Amino acid sequence: MSQIGILGSGSVGETLSEGLLGKGYAVMRGTREPAKLADWKTKAGERASVGSFSEAAGFGEIAILAVKGGAAEKVIELCGGALDGKLVIDTTNPIADEAPVNGVIRFFTGPNESLLERLQRKAPKARFVKAFSCVGASVMIDPDFGGQKPSMFICGNDDGARAEVARLLAKLGWDVEDMGSAEAARAIEPLCMLWCIPGFRGGSWSHAFKLSKK
Repeated sequence: MSQIGILGSGSVGETLSEGLLGKGYAVMRGTREPAKLADWKTKAGERASVGSFSEAAGFGEIAILAVKGGAAEKVIELCGGALDGKLVIDTTNPIADEAPVNGVIRFFTGPNESLLERLQRKAPKARFVKAFSCVGASVMIDPDFGGQKPSMFICGNDDGARAEVARLLAKLGWDVEDMGSAEAARAIEPLCMLWCIPGFRGGSWSHAFKLSKK
C-alpha cells in the first residue's frame, strides 16, 4: 500500500494528506475544483497530486472519504465505478445544518441507521470502513496524550478491509477497536456528538476517546 486517494479539500482531507505524505505515501487529493489546490500541491512536494474525485479514487490503493456528511453520497456518485472493489475509509458524520443545542449537534440520520450504511448501499462494490469519525483533525496523525494511545473505533462489512485499515491506523499511532459489521456505525457515528460537546461548551477540541479494559 503506497498510494492513497483523499476525497475532499477541507481540513480533514488536508490533515490526512499531509500526515500520510509524511509517512512516505503518495497522495492524490480529489476535489470538484482541482485548481483551488494548486498552491497546496506545489508546497506538498513531488509525491502529492490533485485531480477530480474519480481520478483520486482511481489513483489510490485506498480511498479516504473526507467531506461534509451532507455531501458524501454525491461525492460517491461522482467517483462512479472508480470505487469498485476499492477499500474506502469513511471519515464522515451525518451532521445536519441546524445549529447545536446546548453543545449537542444534530444528525440527519435516525438511531437505527448510519451514513456508512447509506454509502455502502450507494457503492455496493466498494469496501467501506468507518474510521476517524470520532476525533478532530488536529489529532488524527500521531496523537500525543502523554504516552497513552487513544482508541479508534472502526467497522465495516469486509473483514480484510477492516484488518488493512487497522494496520494503517496502528502506523498512525492509534489503538484500534474493531466493532465488526457496518451496523456498528450506528453507535460509532454518534460519538462525534459526544466529542463535540466539550468544544462547543468550553472550547476544547484536542481530546480523544479511550476504551479501557481489564
